[in-house]
Order: sequence, then structure tokens, then C-alpha cells
Amino acid sequence: MIKKFIRKILGVKDQRDASEPVILGPEEHGIDPKNVSSNAIRVTQTLQEAGFKAFVVGGAVRDLLLGVKPKDFDIATDATPEQVKKLFRRAFIIGRRFQIVHVMFGQDLLEVTTFRGNGSDNAPKDEHGRVLRDNNFGPQHEDAARRDFTINAMYYDPATQSVLDYHGGIEDIRAKLLRIIGMPEARYREDPVRMLRVVRFAAKLGFTIEPTTRAPIPVMAPLIDNVPAARVFDEMLKLLLSGHALACLKELRSAGLHHGLLPLLDVVLEQPIGMKFVTLALESTDNRVKAGKGVSPGFLFASLLWHQVLEKWTAYRAAGESPIPALHLAADAVLETQTENLALQRRIATDMRDIWAMQPRFERRAGRAPYKLLEHPRFRAGYDFLLLRCQSGELPAEVGEWWTEFYAAEGGERERLVAAAHTREREGGANGAPKKRRPRRGPRKNTGEGGEGGAPAPAAAGDE
Repeated sequence: MIKKFIRKILGVKDQRDASEPVILGPEEHGIDPKNVSSNAIRVTQTLQEAGFKAFVVGGAVRDLLLGVKPKDFDIATDATPEQVKKLFRRAFIIGRRFQIVHVMFGQDLLEVTTFRGNGSDNAPKDEHGRVLRDNNFGPQHEDAARRDFTINAMYYDPATQSVLDYHGGIEDIRAKLLRIIGMPEARYREDPVRMLRVVRFAAKLGFTIEPTTRAPIPVMAPLIDNVPAARVFDEMLKLLLSGHALACLKELRSAGLHHGLLPLLDVVLEQPIGMKFVTLALESTDNRVKAGKGVSPGFLFASLLWHQVLEKWTAYRAAGESPIPALHLAADAVLETQTENLALQRRIATDMRDIWAMQPRFERRAGRAPYKLLEHPRFRAGYDFLLLRCQSGELPAEVGEWWTEFYAAEGGERERLVAAAHTREREGGANGAPKKRRPRRGPRKNTGEGGEGGAPAPAAAGDE
């Protein structure tokens, strides 16, 4: 503190020793201790009592300074992974690129990392400069320099309620500015995923990306192609489930980062119906996240990629394929491309297929078809997807309204709705469009298809 005072008197702020942090007390940073996880306090206290340094670090400190209760708490320490593991009953060392320790308290998981040193120059890299493995440990000030953005490079000690700031992070938080630590080009080359992270933080926090931090992104964006698809997918999922998905997507486009992540997205967003559909889907996701409700990744990606499926589905049908096989071919083509780009997990891809495959079935509202569809284990996701299609103007609003009534109704009321839909189909087609009648050429054989009682229902687009 004396050195800090002398520097202030002499006016040599810019010559401050980078190894010494600015230390902020409770009255300066304003963090509410009640927002700090009891398990995070338990971990730091256990490490400190064993003679190690230990701090809450990164995004948790950033959120605490913003007055937001963090969802996750990461801990940084000078203890090695092996030393950390010995102090906790349920602790597991994971990671290849950089070893970390997962400490478990019931279902609560805390990530504990050892301070990283400036060993990246000697760390193994690929031909593009991306660091492949880096387990070099070092002092705290070097660990701070290794972090990505100034607002994520602060350390909070629950015991003293002090914040250690090595890179002016508190000033950038107050200015709502995102600034990378070090030379942007070198930091993006070390880990291209940082370009996605800066976009996510900017959209989520409402911060501005500092000009020199933003400038290299459009040129260096292709480096993301060299990152393992699973890492890109994880980052995309964080971005889309941030509660600010629409803002993130717009920022991705603005920064030139969406190419290769969601191919043809530009085409979709330039079409009135496609733009409205994607906007509605992302707004719905954001609202669910902000309300604390769960969001299905399968539903989200099914929504984002639907108009690619729709375009291919139309093309296959125009080439002579029957509606249902054409839809499956379209889904296969889109998923094959996206699995390569985004490493979609099999479970998520299966959910997407189910949601897409249900859509033609919603157009069949006569006979037993609605009852069978209601029993589908993924019905609710398919129904929500249908409502998005109706809201965007892709389908008549009446289709969604009918299913909403049918879903909420019981017993006789459902039978009445099905009978009314059957009558409407016979008189005006599945979606109410006038139906051309052919002259009768004699008795028509009853095939037993369609509505109850054996009366054949007219085939609708996408009929199974």
C-alpha cells in the first residue's frame, strides 16, 4: 500500500509493477458476501488452512462485482492438482490440455486450477499456433496474465473480502469494456475459441468490445476451423443458452464468426419467414433461461437448422420423392453436415430428428392420428416447434390453435375437435384450402384409411 501511495504521488501509474496487483477492500469493490457460494468458501478455506493461497477467480468475480449471483465458482490456487486432490474426499483430476481438479459437494461441482506460469512459448502447438498442452505452473501474477480478458482476471479472497486486480479489470467493468490481455493476435492464435468467448461476453453483459480486441477477429476467424469440433460445440451451447442468444447471434454475424458454425444462416436470416422463425425461437429460449426453466439443446438446434431442412425437403419432393422419405433424406443431409461442424451428440441429433419428423403428422387431425401423436414421448417439443412455425407465418395459425385446444381438452371435447377437423378436411382440405373434386366414376373402394368409421381422409401434404 505504501508503494502504491508513492506511485500515486509521483504520478507514475503506468510504470506500476505488473507483478503487484491493485488490492480493493470491501468498501471499494462492493461485493455482497451473501452471493458467494458456501462451498467456494469451504474450498478456499481448506486450501488456506493447509498453507496454500486460494481465491475465487474469473467469471464468478466478474459477476459478483456486477451484483449478480454467479452460477458457477472457480477456484485458483498455488497448490498442485495432486495436493488439491489430497485435501478433499471427492476430488478428481481431469484435463489433458491443462490439468484441473473437480471438487464435488453433493451435486455442486467446483473447478480448482493451479496458477499457470508463462510457459506457453515452450508448450506444444499445432501448425497454426494453437496451444495443445500446457501444464506449466507459476506465480499468481503470471496466472493473471494468462487469462483471456481483464474482467476475468481478478481474484477474490472470501477470508479477507479483498479483490486482487492485476490488469485494470475493475476499471473495464465500470466502463463496460471487454479488453483482451496481451496482444490480441497472439492470444487468439493460442486459443481461437477466445473469439467466440468475447462475442458471448459482449452480448451477455451488454459490454463494448475494445477496438484493438475486435479488429483481428474477422481476419483470424478461420482459425476456429482448427479447434476440435467438441470444444466449438460446447462454446456454441454456452452462447445459445446464455439467456442472450439472439444478441449473441447478431454479434457473431457482426464479427464475421458465424461462417462454418451454422452454414446458410445468412440465407435463413435474409428470408422474412426464416428470420422471423429464428428470432422467435431464440427469444423463446432467452425467456426460458431468464425464467430459470430448462432448455433442450435438441429443440434449439432443430429450430436453428429447420429452414435448411425445409429447403432440402422441398427440393427432394420436387425431384419426385414422397413427402415422408423426402423429409428423412433432408434431415440426414443437414445432420451429416452439422455433425462434422459442430460435433452434435447422438442424443441431440435424435431429438432433432424426432421434432422434425413429427411436423407432417400435425397436419393430420382426423381419425386416430392426433391421439397417437399425443402419446409420442417428444410430443411437447414437437408441439412447441409447431407453434413457432405458425407464429412465423409458415403454417396457418388455425393449425396451432387446434392443437392447443386438443392438447388441453379431455374425453368428449377431443372427440368433438377431431370430428370438426375431419369435416373441415372433407370440405376444404387439411388446411382449409378449397379442394378440387374429381367426377365420380363408380363406387369407390373403402380402404379403411383415414377417419374413424373407415371413411377415407383426403391426403394432405406430408401425410404418412
